[in-house]
Amino acid sequence: KNFKEGSSYNVICSLYEEIYMKKKYWFILLIIIIVIGGIFFYKNSVKNHKSGNNKNSQEIVDYILNISSYEVKVTVDVSSNKNSNKYILKQTYHSPNQSIQEVLEPSNIAGVKIENDGTNLKIENSQLSLSNMLENYNYLGDNCLDLYSFIEDYKQDEKADYEEKDNEIIMKARSNIQSIYIKEKILHIDKKTYNPTQMEIKDNKQKTTIYILYNEVKVNSTN
Repeated sequence: KNFKEGSSYNVICSLYEEIYMKKKYWFILLIIIIVIGGIFFYKNSVKNHKSGNNKNSQEIVDYILNISSYEVKVTVDVSSNKNSNKYILKQTYHSPNQSIQEVLEPSNIAGVKIENDGTNLKIENSQLSLSNMLENYNYLGDNCLDLYSFIEDYKQDEKADYEEKDNEIIMKARSNIQSIYIKEKILHIDKKTYNPTQMEIKDNKQKTTIYILYNEVKVNSTN
């Protein structure tokens, strides 16, 4: 009893109370540090995640813009006020401007090959009249159907841009061809394979005049 009432007891109680308060203080401080650290880590992770996505999207665009060669099989639908044509083509390209386009379908012009070296246009088919082919199959001899034509348009168009949507990258560019029927090109790229999947060519009224579906794609890029 005397001990409890003595000064030593008071000193010990004060000491324990001081130790308890210090532990409580450090415990609260530790919780605050953990919470702040967690918030900082979360924000930094989100920021890095967004930056990573943007960087990945730009990498895909750069990959397309630096294609050095490709071999593709495409289905092309061409629509106009008078008629519409559908054909299957095999297109090959080697940088800087060597391209060959071969008609696989329709059967009446199958085997027609159109070669372009950037200066000269050569059409091979001994059974078909050149004038007849160009008259009945609009744009077949025009390089607007080629992927490399889109790439050149994109590089030269100051307002060309792209957007990320779902599982694809959509690249848009204005055409260099002076035609009301070919004003804008829209190329869809698969984010997983980096390969083109489809391209739309629109006229001055935003109507799709040419639709290209990429069925088989083999691409080489310098990027």
